[in-house]
Amino acid sequence: MRTYPENNLIARPALRVTVGVSDADIVGTDNRAIQAAVDYVGNLGGGTVEIGPGEYLLRDSIHMRTRVTLRGAGERTVLKKAASAYSLLAADGDFGEEAITLEDPAGFDVGFGVWIASKRTGGFHSICATILNRDGNYFTISRPLNADCMMAHEAFAATVFPAISAYHVQEFRIENLVIDGNREENPIRVSGCRGAGIFFYQGDAGVIADCVVRGYNGDGISFQQSNDVQVRNCRVEGNGGGGLHPGSGSQRPVITGCRSIGNDGDGFFFCWRVRHATVENCEFRDNAGVGMSIGHKDSDNVIRGNTIAGNAKGGVYWRKEDEPMAAHRIEFVGNTVENNDGFGLFIDGETNGTVVRGNTIRGTRGGGQTVGIHIGKDAGGVLLEDNTIHAETKLVDERD
Repeated sequence: MRTYPENNLIARPALRVTVGVSDADIVGTDNRAIQAAVDYVGNLGGGTVEIGPGEYLLRDSIHMRTRVTLRGAGERTVLKKAASAYSLLAADGDFGEEAITLEDPAGFDVGFGVWIASKRTGGFHSICATILNRDGNYFTISRPLNADCMMAHEAFAATVFPAISAYHVQEFRIENLVIDGNREENPIRVSGCRGAGIFFYQGDAGVIADCVVRGYNGDGISFQQSNDVQVRNCRVEGNGGGGLHPGSGSQRPVITGCRSIGNDGDGFFFCWRVRHATVENCEFRDNAGVGMSIGHKDSDNVIRGNTIAGNAKGGVYWRKEDEPMAAHRIEFVGNTVENNDGFGLFIDGETNGTVVRGNTIRGTRGGGQTVGIHIGKDAGGVLLEDNTIHAETKLVDERD
């Protein structure tokens, strides 16, 4: 019997490929150059793609591969989303169909990223895909439609997409780069269930470190059905959706040292079934929603050492859910919650096992955060311990 060497036991130097505007292994200034490097390294089992200083124009996502590190040169490496095009569909898009027909195909072409949705088809029922072929106004795409997208419901396509996507991959890193969402030339806001500046779907053990996501018309960073994700020392600011959005059963995420500032939605949105998360030493400030929202089956999470300040709809909100779907056993420890509109903490819904310990909750400006802690009438056990509260009304407990 013929035998083969155990190649996985042979020490090999780490693969490294550079991309840049000049003097690089792959020279280019758009997503195609970066994607070529990512695919090359991914096909050889993993390694590092280093993107040099410069601005790189994105007409589709950078699609991550397993065991690939994508590394920029910090603030000097900017991935900028191209201006978007928009068209209504000229024929119904049927569930499972891998094609669309457009009324106005101007601005759509092979290799471009595209989002397909309608007034009734959004969130997870929409899709982001890549255009593969074109025949006039008829385009084939890389993913099947996830629902019927009907002309009667104003179904449309737009060339909007995550700047960096990670679908069905593991053990990858994105670090030391800036994403410019070019919001002024991208008026269509994409759902955080399918799009964000950086977006994972079933992307396990991914790490995002020392990145900036700014001006993206959607969430800054979103990961769905993705386990063991780490987001470290990132800044998300001025985005059209929320700042950070883990969701859809993502287990054991760690978010630390991040800043979510001036976004149009919540600073941090626990979506559905996010469990055993740690959120620590972050800042959620001046967002148009609440600083942090916790809700549907988001249980056994630890939130500690954060600053939550100046948010327009309140500090931290436990969403109103019935007991089987509520967020249980949340530990909220050692945080500073100040100058949010209305309330510092609002523990709503049929939650149980909530621990609020050692926090500073204060309003230091006229008006604003007038209630320190508000506990809704359906809440279960809430342990309040060693908190410092400065507010017109320190505690409202509707259970009394």
